[in-house]
Amino acid sequence: MDGTMVDNTPYHFKAWQTLFKKYDKGELNKERYKAEISGVPIMDTVRILFPDADDAFQKAIAREKEQLYQEYYTPYVKPVSGLENLLIELKDAGVKLAMASSASMHDIDFVLNHVPVRQYFDVIIDGDRVSKGKPNPQIFLKAAADLHMRPEDCIVFEDSMAGIKAGNAAGMKVVGVTTAHTADGLQPSSLVVKDYTELSLQKLQALFRP
Repeated sequence: MDGTMVDNTPYHFKAWQTLFKKYDKGELNKERYKAEISGVPIMDTVRILFPDADDAFQKAIAREKEQLYQEYYTPYVKPVSGLENLLIELKDAGVKLAMASSASMHDIDFVLNHVPVRQYFDVIIDGDRVSKGKPNPQIFLKAAADLHMRPEDCIVFEDSMAGIKAGNAAGMKVVGVTTAHTADGLQPSSLVVKDYTELSLQKLQALFRP
């Protein structure tokens, strides 16, 4: 969802920057954010930043970060170009669709309340439904299982390095979306696109041809 359905990466980055400054965790630059935080479950990052804090404090930090992100992003929420048209084309063709996000269900609902595409998805998996975050492939394998699909018959859309690694580790085709990284930063991928106006059912089917 984050960075693939909506281009919200700058607002997540801004929220993390605010927390780093508030809690004296040093300067957070874009390179570190992209390499260590983007695509990783929020609680994994919080536990690394506050390893000695108790569970209640860590959860409060996670809530604070999400509140900052939503405050920053609310005026600007919109789908990545071509998203709904592609979802309609895939749905009409009988393609099974899952949203598999490291975000909480609260955060997923926040986005879907602004970008009304919930009806196109057969399965929605949030970060609380898996025990291992990306780059571990668990979330994508869970999505495939819930769709009753073999992993090798699935395509993952990802914008983060952790997500690209997870998709490849799951044995799926991977389409990189350059909302947060350059094409070179989203390798190895089966295909890299700027947005969904560059995709069609036919182009996605071609990824499975020898």
